[in-house]
Formats: sequence, C-alpha cells, structure tokens
Amino acid sequence: MVDKNDRRGSTGSPGMIQKAASLDAQEITEAELKAINKHTLEPLAAEDVFTFKAVLCDNELDRTHEKFTLKALQDLQKLFVGKTVIKDHERCADNQVARIYSTELVADPKALTKAGEAYTQLVAHCYMVKTASNADLIAEIKAGIKKEGSVGCAVSHVYCSICGTDNAKNYCRHWPGKSYEKEGGTQVCTFSLDGGRDAYEFSLVAVPAQKAAGVSKSYTGETVYEPEDAAGSPETPEEGNTQTDSEKAATLALRARLAASRVKLNTQNHK
Repeated sequence: MVDKNDRRGSTGSPGMIQKAASLDAQEITEAELKAINKHTLEPLAAEDVFTFKAVLCDNELDRTHEKFTLKALQDLQKLFVGKTVIKDHERCADNQVARIYSTELVADPKALTKAGEAYTQLVAHCYMVKTASNADLIAEIKAGIKKEGSVGCAVSHVYCSICGTDNAKNYCRHWPGKSYEKEGGTQVCTFSLDGGRDAYEFSLVAVPAQKAAGVSKSYTGETVYEPEDAAGSPETPEEGNTQTDSEKAATLALRARLAASRVKLNTQNHK
C-alpha cells in the first residue's frame, strides 16, 4: 500500500500524472473500422468489435488546480494512439480490455475556459473485441455503469502560476490550490502542464481522481510533500531564506529523496 498522499499511484511510472476521464458508447463506421484494423494482426469485421469514445483530458483547470496547455493536448493526441485500455491502473495482461485506435481534439469556440481560451477536449476512440468474457463489461459501458476513467501520462513542463518555476525540473515552494500574496493582491496557485512527453494508458476506474490538492508533487519521478507548517513557511524561496541557489537545489533534492524513501517504507510496512 502506497502512502495515501502519493499522487503517482501504486503502479505509476516515474513522473507519471493521472487525470480523470469519462467515456461513452459510440456507433462504429467504415472509417473507424479501417483505423482499428491498422492495430490488428488480422482484419476485424464490424460485428466483431465494440467501440466507445473517452474524453481523456482538456485545457480547463481541474479540481487539483492544474490544467493542460493546448500544446500538451496536441502532443498527447499523437502519443495516445495505439495505447492500451486497462482496469484500475493495474498493469498486467489480464487487465487489458481495449485499445485506443484514434484520437482527436474537439474545440468549442463558444465555450471559454477560465483562462479565456477556447475549451478543447482530447477525445480517444477505443475498440474491444466482443468475447464471452467481456460481454458484461460491454453491457455496463452501454448502460452507463462503467463511465469513469483515468489517464496516465507525463509532461515536459509544469509551470507554477505564482513564481513561474518549472516543477518538472526543480520544485518550487508553492502548492496548487493554496493562496499567496503577489503584487496586485492574493492569487490562488495553479500549475500549467505543458508539452506531452509520454502517454501510458487509459484506465477504467471507480474513482477517477483524488480530490485532495497540493499534498504532493511527483512530476519529476520523486515525490515531495507539502510541509506540515506550510501556513507559517515562506511563500517563495527568496523570502526569509538565505540559502544559495545550489543549497536550495540540494535541499529540494534531499526532501524529494526522503519523501520517496517514506513512500517505499510505507509500502513495505503495509504488504
């Protein structure tokens, strides 16, 4: 059992982030069947497959106070083609239930995000081979019972709205969802996820994403926890801190290693 505050999950890859997704059944077309057969060893007929689509992510601020940039969505659009669909982020062959055969970006110019951008979704089209063993799963998707999902991916940059630090390279002291004083007034910290680096999988899950925000950062592959005395700590690395840049980097690296060790220890103790 991994620490409840570790946002990587028990099977996450280093630097992997997980986001909520949703899915709906769809009708198969000749064009879609042609796209599906690019991923098969033998051609499948329309009656052999069940298809559905899933909204993997978008460019709106989510409940963890993070948002994908349009560039990240464009990168992930290419990276998710051909990726597997599994259950509960458990990476084993028996949990593979479907595959993504195509993706598209769907923009609604009439709907704007909180940042004033055209609301854009990354939509994946998935297929399953109809078998006796997955008949119940297909029925549950059609009925809207299995409707939630989660995606696992990695991004190149994670920019803090307060200080501009790229948290994919070096952690800053700000936490998404927390309020900080800046010139012009109080601002809520948000993180922009920019540049898709890798796409791992789309998973069918019961609870798509954790509600808690700002408890850990694992964009680099190491997890850093929010200090327990965060309310009384300096709001930026500069305030009340006389460390040199190299000392700050060493402190952050040590904190990350200690946090990662704590996760490993908790895992061993709960096996």
